[in-house]
Amino acid sequence: MYAEERQQAIAQLVTETGRWSVNDLAARFTVTTETVRRDLSALEQIGLVRRVHGGAVAAERLAVIDTALGDRDVAHAEEKERIAQAALAQLPTTGALVLIDAGTTTSRFAAALPTDLHLVVTTHAVPIAARLAPRGHLDLHLLPGRVRATTHAAVGAETVAALGDLRADVAFLGTNGLTLDHGLSTPDAEEAAVKRAMVAGARRVVVLADSSKVGVESPVRFATIEQLDVLVTDSGIDAEVRAALERAGIEVVVA
Repeated sequence: MYAEERQQAIAQLVTETGRWSVNDLAARFTVTTETVRRDLSALEQIGLVRRVHGGAVAAERLAVIDTALGDRDVAHAEEKERIAQAALAQLPTTGALVLIDAGTTTSRFAAALPTDLHLVVTTHAVPIAARLAPRGHLDLHLLPGRVRATTHAAVGAETVAALGDLRADVAFLGTNGLTLDHGLSTPDAEEAAVKRAMVAGARRVVVLADSSKVGVESPVRFATIEQLDVLVTDSGIDAEVRAALERAGIEVVVA
């Protein structure tokens, strides 16, 4: 196979599936990883793919798109459910203050909270608050702010200020992207400001993210990789990326 043919095939694979690792592409086309990296560089130059740590993603995946909540909940539903269940092991002891970020995976996590554990739960997500409100064993607090139509989450100066007064035992966050270089990121600046305040106000930070988010960069960073304590993800995470995260001191839980 000529280089041009291989590059065309790689571009088609990445576009159709969204993401491929360098190692998997090398095995698929029986070439070295260095050859694959050169192919990806050539494809990135003409805008067909975007190189990320350990592989490449389809160019359109990195566009600044804030997908509607219902659409996002459908994507990777099984993985999100397993991640939510696995994240329960990261809960602190009874009486602790827990921050829960807006998002489809964090919403599943909130729904799975045990009914025999008393917690002080603070969230800026209206759907999460509505789901938890009937549970009398929880001390539930909904943060103030303007509610965004796309995420149903409160944002703005009021939200950030309220978080500034809190010291939580643990924050459970979602993210649109996670890389070693760029850290944790999201498309919207106001959402990023709230997430940043949650990170700053928590003794421990646990991120719930399916593997499609790992290796992806969104425009606005809200935390460096060093501020992350635990990543709960699924088995689709690239082995090299997982090893690099663990070398950086992050506990990676695979659901």
